[in-house]
Amino acid sequence: METGSIPVRSLPGGFDLQATLESGQSYTWLREDGGMYDEVARGGDAWYATVLPTSVTGGRPAVVRARQRDGRIEWASNVDAHAHLVRLLRLDDDLDAIMARTPDDPLLTTAYDAYRGMRLVRDPPFASLVSFICSAQMRVSRIHGMQTRLAREFGDPVEFDGRTYYAFPRPEQLARATEERLRELRLGYRAPYVARTAEMVASGEARPEDAADLGYEDAREYLTRFVGVGEKVADCVLLFSLGFLEAVPLDTWIRTAIAEYYPECDRGGYAETSRAIRERFGGEYAGYAQTYVFFYLRTGGAV
Repeated sequence: METGSIPVRSLPGGFDLQATLESGQSYTWLREDGGMYDEVARGGDAWYATVLPTSVTGGRPAVVRARQRDGRIEWASNVDAHAHLVRLLRLDDDLDAIMARTPDDPLLTTAYDAYRGMRLVRDPPFASLVSFICSAQMRVSRIHGMQTRLAREFGDPVEFDGRTYYAFPRPEQLARATEERLRELRLGYRAPYVARTAEMVASGEARPEDAADLGYEDAREYLTRFVGVGEKVADCVLLFSLGFLEAVPLDTWIRTAIAEYYPECDRGGYAETSRAIRERFGGEYAGYAQTYVFFYLRTGGAV
């Protein structure tokens, strides 16, 4: 076992592990005390775990466990996980500089203050794609449950520190799943979307990571070729996996914020409204602003 820690004070803008992993960005981490999404209150030092896919490790899947305690991010893994955590949790982002580049806006200021230290994530592209295909009209806890069941049913088991963890399925593993079995895992009408998307990636017909080489709006259009992916799901994958920090997914909470705070940004169509709120949130880092507003409103912030 390898272990290490990262001082939070070394990270410009700080860090909040719970907010980062329970804010609806990532569905590939598991809170080991069973309290995922049950506690929206700040604090606690629960362990979170994820399994790094072979595309990241270059070998067999690897478990990474992390918790935040006493001003440090502590980690344990069967690999040296420092660089992986920096990448996955965007610990290399300068949050102070990013927030300074977004507008001086009452709603943003309130959301920033409520969840100071929350960072965006860099999830593996295929896992992110499947997760957000499953996200339509779903609470975050149910989306997470779907991904957990997919991992247990089709992913590789990895033994670590006396426990068994499960990697998110590789495209070829999920492509072998029948629609009937996916429905049994409670994916509902999303089952054929997940099955067909997995087949597309496994066969090489299209790969979500290929969008990273395109301009933002072309990348969003590219991702909509996957079955079950519209503009909002594409924006989620771009923002939470592929590093397009300007992306602003227009979910229910953001549309509510637009109606109450930024009605001039409502341009009718998705692309036009998304472009307007992206500009209102400062452009380059608009996705950070979006995520703070989304989490603040979802956890009870007043509109």
